[in-house]
Amino acid sequence: MFEPDIAPSATLLGLLQRGRGDGTLHALAAERPDALAALDACATSDPRQDWQLENRSLYYARLYSELEGPLDGLEAHLFHVDDAIDSDESRTGLALSVLGHLAAYGRRDALDLLRRYTACGSNWAWALDELALRDDEAALLGLAPVVLDRFPAGPEGDAALRAAVRNAYEPRPWRLWAAVHPRIAAAGEQAPFDLWQRQLNRTTAVPGWGAAEVLAWADRAAEEDTSGSPHDATVRRAAAAARCLAAAAGPDDRPLLLEAARCGAEGARRAALRHLVDCDDPAAPGLIELAAADPDERMVQAALDVLGRMRGPAAMAHARRWADPATGGADSALGEAAARLLACAGDECDAPLVADALRHWIAARGADGDGLGCLVDGAGRLGATAAVPALRYIYAETASSQLRGRAARALADTDAHFAAGPAVECLWDCEESTRELAARHVATTGDARVLERLRRLAADPAEEAEVHAAVRGRLTSRP
Repeated sequence: MFEPDIAPSATLLGLLQRGRGDGTLHALAAERPDALAALDACATSDPRQDWQLENRSLYYARLYSELEGPLDGLEAHLFHVDDAIDSDESRTGLALSVLGHLAAYGRRDALDLLRRYTACGSNWAWALDELALRDDEAALLGLAPVVLDRFPAGPEGDAALRAAVRNAYEPRPWRLWAAVHPRIAAAGEQAPFDLWQRQLNRTTAVPGWGAAEVLAWADRAAEEDTSGSPHDATVRRAAAAARCLAAAAGPDDRPLLLEAARCGAEGARRAALRHLVDCDDPAAPGLIELAAADPDERMVQAALDVLGRMRGPAAMAHARRWADPATGGADSALGEAAARLLACAGDECDAPLVADALRHWIAARGADGDGLGCLVDGAGRLGATAAVPALRYIYAETASSQLRGRAARALADTDAHFAAGPAVECLWDCEESTRELAARHVATTGDARVLERLRRLAADPAEEAEVHAAVRGRLTSRP
Protein backbone atom coordinates (compact mmCIF):
# COMPACT_ATOMS: atom_id res chain seq x y z
CA MET A 1 0.00 0.00 0.00
CA PHE A 2 1.08 3.58 -0.62
CA GLU A 3 2.59 5.63 2.20
CA PRO A 4 -0.03 8.19 3.28
CA ASP A 5 0.83 11.88 3.25
CA ILE A 6 0.32 13.01 6.85
CA ALA A 7 -0.04 16.70 7.71
CA PRO A 8 1.74 18.19 10.77
CA SER A 9 0.17 17.31 14.09
CA ALA A 10 -0.47 20.98 14.90
CA THR A 11 -3.01 21.27 12.06
CA LEU A 12 -6.66 20.21 12.07
CA LEU A 13 -6.03 17.90 9.12
CA GLY A 14 -3.05 16.32 10.87
CA LEU A 15 -5.03 15.70 14.05
CA LEU A 16 -7.92 14.11 12.14
CA GLN A 17 -5.59 11.97 10.05
CA ARG A 18 -3.99 10.63 13.22
CA GLY A 19 -7.39 9.97 14.79
CA ARG A 20 -6.48 11.93 17.92
CA GLY A 21 -9.13 13.05 20.37
CA ASP A 22 -8.03 16.64 19.88
CA GLY A 23 -8.97 16.25 16.21
CA THR A 24 -12.65 15.95 17.12
CA LEU A 25 -12.45 18.75 19.68
CA HIS A 26 -10.69 21.12 17.25
CA ALA A 27 -13.07 20.23 14.40
CA LEU A 28 -16.10 21.07 16.53
CA ALA A 29 -14.53 24.41 17.43
CA ALA A 30 -13.40 25.27 13.87
CA GLU A 31 -15.36 26.89 11.07
CA ARG A 32 -17.77 24.23 9.80
CA PRO A 33 -16.66 24.38 6.12
CA ASP A 34 -13.02 23.96 7.16
CA ALA A 35 -13.84 21.05 9.44
CA LEU A 36 -15.92 19.30 6.77
CA ALA A 37 -13.21 19.78 4.15
CA ALA A 38 -10.61 18.19 6.42
CA LEU A 39 -13.00 15.38 7.33
CA ASP A 40 -13.78 14.61 3.68
CA ALA A 41 -10.06 14.59 2.89
CA CYS A 42 -9.45 11.96 5.60
CA ALA A 43 -12.39 9.72 4.72
CA THR A 44 -11.60 9.70 0.99
CA SER A 45 -7.82 9.38 1.25
CA ASP A 46 -7.14 6.76 3.91
CA PRO A 47 -4.44 8.16 6.25
CA ARG A 48 -3.74 4.91 8.11
CA GLN A 49 -0.35 3.25 7.96
CA ASP A 50 -2.08 -0.14 8.11
CA TRP A 51 -5.78 -0.06 7.27
CA GLN A 52 -6.22 -3.61 8.56
CA LEU A 53 -5.03 -2.76 12.08
CA GLU A 54 -6.00 0.85 12.74
CA ASN A 55 -9.49 2.20 13.30
CA ARG A 56 -10.89 5.43 11.89
CA SER A 57 -14.39 4.68 10.57
CA LEU A 58 -16.39 5.18 13.77
CA TYR A 59 -14.27 8.20 14.67
CA TYR A 60 -15.06 9.90 11.35
CA ALA A 61 -18.70 8.79 11.36
CA ARG A 62 -19.25 10.35 14.78
CA LEU A 63 -17.78 13.61 13.53
CA TYR A 64 -19.96 13.57 10.40
CA SER A 65 -22.94 13.15 12.70
CA GLU A 66 -21.94 15.92 15.10
CA LEU A 67 -21.23 18.33 12.23
CA GLU A 68 -24.37 17.16 10.39
CA GLY A 69 -22.07 16.86 7.40
CA PRO A 70 -23.32 16.11 3.89
CA LEU A 71 -22.01 13.01 2.14
CA ASP A 72 -21.27 14.62 -1.22
CA GLY A 73 -17.52 14.08 -0.83
CA LEU A 74 -17.91 10.39 -0.04
CA GLU A 75 -20.33 9.95 -2.94
CA ALA A 76 -17.97 11.61 -5.40
CA HIS A 77 -15.11 9.42 -4.20
CA LEU A 78 -17.03 6.15 -4.39
CA PHE A 79 -18.49 6.77 -7.85
CA HIS A 80 -15.39 8.36 -9.36
CA VAL A 81 -14.13 6.93 -12.63
CA ASP A 82 -11.10 5.59 -10.72
CA ASP A 83 -13.37 3.00 -9.12
CA ALA A 84 -13.46 1.11 -12.41
CA ILE A 85 -9.67 1.18 -12.65
CA ASP A 86 -8.50 0.71 -9.05
CA SER A 87 -10.38 -2.10 -7.31
CA ASP A 88 -8.06 -2.20 -4.28
CA GLU A 89 -10.10 -2.39 -1.07
CA SER A 90 -7.93 0.27 0.55
CA ARG A 91 -9.22 2.94 -1.86
CA THR A 92 -12.85 2.73 -0.79
CA GLY A 93 -12.90 0.59 2.36
CA LEU A 94 -12.70 3.48 4.82
CA ALA A 95 -15.45 5.47 3.08
CA LEU A 96 -17.72 2.42 3.02
CA SER A 97 -17.10 1.71 6.70
CA VAL A 98 -17.90 5.32 7.59
CA LEU A 99 -21.17 5.01 5.65
CA GLY A 100 -21.93 1.79 7.51
CA HIS A 101 -21.64 3.51 10.88
CA LEU A 102 -23.68 6.47 9.66
CA ALA A 103 -26.39 4.09 8.48
CA ALA A 104 -26.40 2.57 11.97
CA TYR A 105 -26.87 6.08 13.36
CA GLY A 106 -29.97 6.43 11.19
CA ARG A 107 -28.59 8.32 8.19
CA ARG A 108 -30.84 7.25 5.31
CA ASP A 109 -28.57 8.90 2.74
CA ALA A 110 -25.68 6.70 3.92
CA LEU A 111 -27.82 3.58 3.51
CA ASP A 112 -28.85 4.63 -0.01
CA LEU A 113 -25.20 5.19 -1.01
CA LEU A 114 -24.25 1.73 0.22
CA ARG A 115 -27.07 0.17 -1.80
CA ARG A 116 -26.07 2.07 -4.95
CA TYR A 117 -22.42 1.15 -4.56
CA THR A 118 -23.26 -2.52 -3.98
CA ALA A 119 -25.08 -2.49 -7.30
CA CYS A 120 -22.31 -0.94 -9.40
CA GLY A 121 -19.09 -0.45 -7.39
CA SER A 122 -15.90 -2.47 -7.71
CA ASN A 123 -15.61 -3.02 -3.95
CA TRP A 124 -19.23 -4.16 -3.77
CA ALA A 125 -18.51 -7.05 -1.37
CA TRP A 126 -17.39 -4.61 1.35
CA ALA A 127 -20.51 -2.49 0.85
CA LEU A 128 -22.65 -5.63 1.04
CA ASP A 129 -21.02 -6.59 4.32
CA GLU A 130 -21.92 -3.16 5.71
CA LEU A 131 -25.51 -3.56 4.55
CA ALA A 132 -25.70 -7.06 6.02
CA LEU A 133 -25.42 -5.53 9.48
CA ARG A 134 -27.80 -2.61 8.94
CA ASP A 135 -30.29 -3.14 6.13
CA ASP A 136 -33.67 -4.87 6.22
CA GLU A 137 -34.41 -8.17 4.51
CA ALA A 138 -36.57 -6.69 1.76
CA ALA A 139 -33.84 -4.32 0.61
CA LEU A 140 -31.21 -7.06 0.72
CA LEU A 141 -33.41 -9.38 -1.34
CA GLY A 142 -33.81 -6.61 -3.90
CA LEU A 143 -30.03 -6.51 -4.39
CA ALA A 144 -29.74 -10.22 -5.21
CA PRO A 145 -30.30 -9.91 -9.00
CA VAL A 146 -27.66 -7.21 -9.54
CA VAL A 147 -25.11 -9.10 -7.44
CA LEU A 148 -25.86 -12.38 -9.20
CA ASP A 149 -25.41 -10.67 -12.58
CA ARG A 150 -21.75 -10.14 -11.63
CA PHE A 151 -21.20 -13.88 -12.06
CA PRO A 152 -21.94 -15.08 -15.61
CA ALA A 153 -23.26 -18.59 -16.02
CA GLY A 154 -20.55 -21.14 -16.65
CA PRO A 155 -17.69 -22.81 -14.79
CA GLU A 156 -15.66 -19.61 -14.27
CA GLY A 157 -18.65 -17.61 -13.07
CA ASP A 158 -19.73 -20.41 -10.75
CA ALA A 159 -16.24 -20.65 -9.28
CA ALA A 160 -16.17 -16.88 -8.71
CA LEU A 161 -19.60 -17.05 -7.06
CA ARG A 162 -18.46 -19.82 -4.72
CA ALA A 163 -15.41 -17.73 -3.79
CA ALA A 164 -17.63 -14.72 -3.05
CA VAL A 165 -19.90 -16.79 -0.82
CA ARG A 166 -16.96 -18.41 0.93
CA ASN A 167 -15.10 -15.12 1.52
CA ALA A 168 -18.08 -13.04 2.65
CA TYR A 169 -17.40 -11.46 6.03
CA GLU A 170 -21.13 -11.32 6.82
CA PRO A 171 -23.09 -14.36 5.51
CA ARG A 172 -26.59 -12.94 6.16
CA PRO A 173 -27.35 -11.71 2.60
CA TRP A 174 -26.13 -14.93 0.99
CA ARG A 175 -28.29 -17.03 3.31
CA LEU A 176 -31.33 -14.90 2.46
CA TRP A 177 -30.62 -15.17 -1.25
CA ALA A 178 -29.99 -18.92 -1.12
CA ALA A 179 -33.63 -19.43 -0.15
CA VAL A 180 -34.85 -17.93 -3.43
CA HIS A 181 -31.94 -18.38 -5.85
CA PRO A 182 -30.93 -22.02 -6.49
CA ARG A 183 -27.61 -21.01 -8.02
CA ILE A 184 -26.57 -19.21 -4.83
CA ALA A 185 -27.77 -22.13 -2.74
CA ALA A 186 -25.64 -24.50 -4.80
CA ALA A 187 -22.62 -22.19 -4.46
CA GLY A 188 -23.06 -22.11 -0.70
CA GLU A 189 -23.18 -25.89 -0.52
CA GLN A 190 -20.13 -26.36 -2.71
CA ALA A 191 -17.90 -23.62 -1.18
CA PRO A 192 -16.61 -25.71 1.78
CA PHE A 193 -15.67 -28.56 -0.56
CA ASP A 194 -13.54 -26.17 -2.63
CA LEU A 195 -11.56 -25.34 0.48
CA TRP A 196 -11.10 -28.97 1.41
CA GLN A 197 -10.02 -29.81 -2.15
CA ARG A 198 -7.34 -27.12 -2.10
CA GLN A 199 -6.05 -28.46 1.21
CA LEU A 200 -5.96 -32.03 -0.10
CA ASN A 201 -4.22 -31.03 -3.32
CA ARG A 202 -1.57 -28.95 -1.61
CA THR A 203 1.89 -30.32 -2.33
CA THR A 204 4.63 -29.35 0.08
CA ALA A 205 8.21 -30.55 0.11
CA VAL A 206 9.11 -32.25 3.39
CA PRO A 207 12.57 -32.82 4.83
CA GLY A 208 14.27 -36.05 5.65
CA TRP A 209 14.47 -37.03 9.31
CA GLY A 210 17.87 -35.87 10.50
CA ALA A 211 19.65 -32.61 11.26
CA ALA A 212 21.70 -32.66 8.05
CA GLU A 213 18.61 -33.38 5.93
CA VAL A 214 16.63 -30.59 7.63
CA LEU A 215 19.42 -28.05 7.02
CA ALA A 216 19.67 -29.11 3.38
CA TRP A 217 15.89 -28.75 3.08
CA ALA A 218 16.13 -25.21 4.47
CA ASP A 219 18.64 -24.33 1.76
CA ARG A 220 16.36 -25.53 -1.05
CA ALA A 221 13.56 -23.07 -0.25
CA ALA A 222 14.19 -20.75 -3.19
CA GLU A 223 13.99 -23.70 -5.61
CA GLU A 224 10.95 -25.47 -4.15
CA ASP A 225 8.78 -22.60 -2.85
CA THR A 226 7.68 -20.24 -5.62
CA SER A 227 4.78 -18.60 -3.74
CA GLY A 228 6.76 -15.39 -3.16
CA SER A 229 10.22 -13.90 -3.44
CA PRO A 230 13.19 -16.24 -2.93
CA HIS A 231 14.19 -14.38 0.22
CA ASP A 232 10.71 -14.65 1.75
CA ALA A 233 10.62 -18.34 0.88
CA THR A 234 13.97 -18.85 2.61
CA VAL A 235 12.79 -17.04 5.75
CA ARG A 236 9.63 -19.14 5.95
CA ARG A 237 11.45 -22.40 5.29
CA ALA A 238 14.18 -21.59 7.84
CA ALA A 239 11.59 -21.00 10.56
CA ALA A 240 9.92 -24.32 9.73
CA ALA A 241 13.31 -26.06 9.67
CA ALA A 242 14.15 -24.68 13.12
CA ARG A 243 10.96 -26.21 14.45
CA CYS A 244 11.88 -29.53 12.83
CA LEU A 245 15.33 -29.38 14.40
CA ALA A 246 13.73 -29.20 17.83
CA ALA A 247 12.57 -32.78 17.27
CA ALA A 248 15.22 -34.11 14.90
CA ALA A 249 18.51 -32.77 16.29
CA GLY A 250 20.35 -34.52 19.12
CA PRO A 251 23.47 -33.78 21.17
CA ASP A 252 25.68 -35.40 18.51
CA ASP A 253 24.45 -32.88 15.94
CA ARG A 254 25.75 -29.84 17.85
CA PRO A 255 29.03 -29.53 15.87
CA LEU A 256 27.06 -29.61 12.61
CA LEU A 257 24.64 -26.97 13.87
CA LEU A 258 27.43 -24.72 15.14
CA GLU A 259 29.17 -24.92 11.78
CA ALA A 260 25.93 -24.12 9.92
CA ALA A 261 25.20 -21.17 12.22
CA ARG A 262 28.73 -19.88 11.76
CA CYS A 263 29.17 -20.03 8.00
CA GLY A 264 26.36 -22.00 6.37
CA ALA A 265 24.18 -20.88 3.46
CA GLU A 266 21.35 -18.50 4.35
CA GLY A 267 18.60 -21.03 4.92
CA ALA A 268 20.65 -23.45 6.98
CA ARG A 269 22.33 -20.64 8.89
CA ARG A 270 19.01 -19.05 9.83
CA ALA A 271 17.55 -22.39 10.94
CA ALA A 272 20.61 -23.44 12.96
CA LEU A 273 20.95 -20.04 14.63
CA ARG A 274 17.30 -19.99 15.67
CA HIS A 275 17.49 -23.56 16.96
CA LEU A 276 20.57 -22.82 19.06
CA VAL A 277 18.94 -19.71 20.53
CA ASP A 278 15.78 -21.63 21.37
CA CYS A 279 17.90 -24.30 23.07
CA ASP A 280 19.76 -21.62 25.07
CA ASP A 281 23.05 -22.92 23.72
CA PRO A 282 26.02 -21.11 25.33
CA ALA A 283 27.51 -20.42 21.90
CA ALA A 284 24.40 -18.59 20.66
CA PRO A 285 25.35 -15.03 21.80
CA GLY A 286 28.72 -15.24 20.06
CA LEU A 287 27.09 -16.56 16.90
CA ILE A 288 24.58 -13.71 16.98
CA GLU A 289 27.41 -11.19 17.25
CA LEU A 290 29.16 -12.85 14.32
CA ALA A 291 26.02 -12.79 12.16
CA ALA A 292 25.25 -9.18 13.13
CA ALA A 293 28.69 -8.18 11.76
CA ASP A 294 28.18 -10.10 8.49
CA PRO A 295 28.45 -8.03 5.28
CA ASP A 296 25.26 -9.69 4.02
CA GLU A 297 22.35 -7.56 5.26
CA ARG A 298 20.07 -10.59 5.18
CA MET A 299 22.18 -12.34 7.81
CA VAL A 300 22.31 -9.20 9.93
CA GLN A 301 18.52 -9.15 9.96
CA ALA A 302 18.44 -12.85 10.78
CA ALA A 303 20.67 -12.21 13.79
CA LEU A 304 18.44 -9.39 15.00
CA ASP A 305 15.33 -11.52 14.56
CA VAL A 306 16.62 -14.42 16.65
CA LEU A 307 18.07 -12.10 19.27
CA GLY A 308 14.50 -11.21 20.22
CA ARG A 309 13.87 -14.87 21.08
CA MET A 310 16.59 -14.99 23.74
CA ARG A 311 15.51 -15.35 27.36
CA GLY A 312 17.11 -16.03 30.71
CA PRO A 313 19.63 -14.26 32.96
CA ALA A 314 22.63 -14.99 30.72
CA ALA A 315 20.83 -13.63 27.66
CA MET A 316 19.84 -10.46 29.53
CA ALA A 317 23.44 -9.94 30.61
CA HIS A 318 24.58 -10.07 26.98
CA ALA A 319 21.74 -7.74 25.96
CA ARG A 320 22.78 -5.18 28.61
CA ARG A 321 26.34 -5.25 27.31
CA TRP A 322 25.20 -4.77 23.72
CA ALA A 323 22.74 -1.98 24.60
CA ASP A 324 24.99 -0.06 27.01
CA PRO A 325 26.16 3.27 25.50
CA ALA A 326 29.37 2.94 27.53
CA THR A 327 30.40 -0.03 25.37
CA GLY A 328 29.87 1.94 22.17
CA GLY A 329 27.41 -0.58 20.79
CA ALA A 330 24.14 1.23 21.54
CA ASP A 331 24.16 2.96 18.15
CA SER A 332 24.53 -0.31 16.24
CA ALA A 333 21.72 -2.46 14.95
CA LEU A 334 22.71 -5.09 17.50
CA GLY A 335 22.54 -2.55 20.32
CA GLU A 336 19.09 -1.36 19.24
CA ALA A 337 17.80 -4.93 19.04
CA ALA A 338 19.26 -5.64 22.47
CA ALA A 339 17.43 -2.62 23.89
CA ARG A 340 14.18 -3.97 22.45
CA LEU A 341 14.89 -7.33 24.09
CA LEU A 342 15.41 -5.60 27.44
CA ALA A 343 12.16 -3.70 26.91
CA CYS A 344 10.34 -6.99 26.40
CA ALA A 345 12.04 -9.20 28.99
CA GLY A 346 14.35 -7.07 31.13
CA ASP A 347 14.11 -6.03 34.79
CA GLU A 348 13.43 -2.65 36.38
CA CYS A 349 17.18 -2.00 36.42
CA ASP A 350 17.02 -1.86 32.61
CA ALA A 351 14.66 1.13 32.57
CA PRO A 352 17.46 3.68 31.94
CA LEU A 353 18.75 1.70 28.94
CA VAL A 354 15.24 1.47 27.50
CA ALA A 355 14.65 5.19 28.03
CA ASP A 356 17.98 5.97 26.32
CA ALA A 357 17.06 3.73 23.39
CA LEU A 358 13.70 5.47 23.09
CA ARG A 359 15.31 8.91 22.98
CA HIS A 360 17.88 7.71 20.47
CA TRP A 361 15.16 6.27 18.23
CA ILE A 362 13.25 9.55 18.20
CA ALA A 363 16.38 11.54 17.41
CA ALA A 364 17.29 9.22 14.54
CA ARG A 365 13.89 8.19 13.10
CA GLY A 366 11.13 10.31 14.60
CA ALA A 367 7.93 9.00 16.15
CA ASP A 368 7.24 6.01 13.89
CA GLY A 369 8.83 2.79 12.70
CA ASP A 370 8.90 -0.96 13.20
CA GLY A 371 10.32 -1.85 16.58
CA LEU A 372 9.38 1.39 18.34
CA GLY A 373 6.28 -0.18 19.83
CA CYS A 374 8.17 -2.66 22.00
CA LEU A 375 10.35 0.15 23.38
CA VAL A 376 7.20 2.09 24.24
CA ASP A 377 5.64 -0.96 25.91
CA GLY A 378 8.87 -1.65 27.77
CA ALA A 379 9.09 1.89 29.10
CA GLY A 380 5.65 1.45 30.62
CA ARG A 381 6.28 -2.08 31.90
CA LEU A 382 9.52 -1.07 33.57
CA GLY A 383 8.12 2.19 34.98
CA ALA A 384 10.73 4.29 33.16
CA THR A 385 9.74 7.75 34.35
CA ALA A 386 12.75 9.19 32.53
CA ALA A 387 11.02 8.22 29.29
CA VAL A 388 7.90 10.34 29.93
CA PRO A 389 8.96 13.25 27.65
CA ALA A 390 9.75 10.80 24.84
CA LEU A 391 6.44 8.99 25.35
CA ARG A 392 4.55 12.28 25.24
CA TYR A 393 6.28 13.16 21.98
CA ILE A 394 5.38 9.81 20.42
CA TYR A 395 1.80 10.15 21.63
CA ALA A 396 1.46 13.55 19.96
CA GLU A 397 3.38 12.97 16.75
CA THR A 398 3.03 9.37 15.62
CA ALA A 399 0.87 8.76 12.58
CA SER A 400 -0.09 5.32 13.90
CA SER A 401 -3.13 5.24 16.17
CA GLN A 402 -2.05 1.80 17.40
CA LEU A 403 1.33 3.16 18.51
CA ARG A 404 -0.33 6.20 20.08
CA GLY A 405 -2.51 3.85 22.13
CA ARG A 406 0.56 1.98 23.32
CA ALA A 407 2.19 5.30 24.25
CA ALA A 408 -0.94 6.26 26.17
CA ARG A 409 -0.81 2.98 28.08
CA ALA A 410 2.85 3.55 28.92
CA LEU A 411 2.07 7.09 30.08
CA ALA A 412 -0.68 5.74 32.31
CA ASP A 413 2.03 3.70 34.07
CA THR A 414 4.73 6.38 34.20
CA ASP A 415 3.21 9.88 34.01
CA ALA A 416 1.66 11.27 37.20
CA HIS A 417 -0.29 13.80 35.13
CA PHE A 418 -1.84 11.32 32.70
CA ALA A 419 -5.26 11.17 34.39
CA ALA A 420 -5.83 14.92 34.18
CA GLY A 421 -4.02 15.44 30.87
CA PRO A 422 -3.76 12.98 27.97
CA ALA A 423 -6.49 10.73 29.39
CA VAL A 424 -9.06 13.46 28.81
CA GLU A 425 -8.18 13.70 25.12
CA CYS A 426 -8.10 9.90 24.82
CA LEU A 427 -11.85 9.76 25.53
CA TRP A 428 -12.32 11.00 21.95
CA ASP A 429 -9.59 8.80 20.40
CA CYS A 430 -10.25 6.69 17.29
CA GLU A 431 -9.07 3.44 18.92
CA GLU A 432 -11.50 1.70 21.27
CA SER A 433 -8.65 0.30 23.38
CA THR A 434 -7.40 3.86 23.95
CA ARG A 435 -10.89 5.07 24.87
CA GLU A 436 -11.20 2.16 27.30
CA LEU A 437 -7.84 3.04 28.86
CA ALA A 438 -8.93 6.66 29.24
CA ALA A 439 -12.26 5.69 30.78
CA ARG A 440 -10.45 3.63 33.43
CA HIS A 441 -7.86 6.31 34.30
CA VAL A 442 -9.32 9.75 33.59
CA ALA A 443 -9.91 12.13 36.46
CA THR A 444 -13.63 12.85 36.69
CA THR A 445 -13.16 16.16 38.51
CA GLY A 446 -11.66 19.35 37.18
CA ASP A 447 -12.89 19.17 33.58
CA ALA A 448 -16.60 19.49 32.87
CA ARG A 449 -16.22 17.72 29.51
CA VAL A 450 -15.21 14.43 31.08
CA LEU A 451 -18.49 13.36 32.68
CA GLU A 452 -20.49 14.48 29.67
CA ARG A 453 -18.23 12.45 27.38
CA LEU A 454 -18.47 9.40 29.61
CA ARG A 455 -22.26 9.61 29.54
CA ARG A 456 -22.30 9.91 25.75
CA LEU A 457 -20.01 6.91 25.34
CA ALA A 458 -22.20 4.88 27.67
CA ALA A 459 -25.28 5.73 25.61
CA ASP A 460 -23.73 5.15 22.17
CA PRO A 461 -24.87 1.78 20.76
CA ALA A 462 -21.96 1.78 18.28
CA GLU A 463 -19.38 1.78 21.08
CA GLU A 464 -17.49 -1.41 21.91
CA ALA A 465 -18.59 -3.51 24.88
CA GLU A 466 -15.23 -3.12 26.65
CA VAL A 467 -15.52 0.67 26.51
CA HIS A 468 -19.12 0.50 27.76
CA ALA A 469 -18.01 -1.63 30.71
CA ALA A 470 -15.18 0.74 31.63
CA VAL A 471 -17.33 3.85 31.28
CA ARG A 472 -20.25 2.49 33.26
CA GLY A 473 -17.86 1.30 35.94
CA ARG A 474 -16.56 4.83 36.37
CA LEU A 475 -20.02 6.41 36.31
CA THR A 476 -21.50 4.02 38.87
CA SER A 477 -18.46 4.21 41.18
CA ARG A 478 -18.68 7.99 41.62
CA PRO A 479 -19.67 9.04 45.13
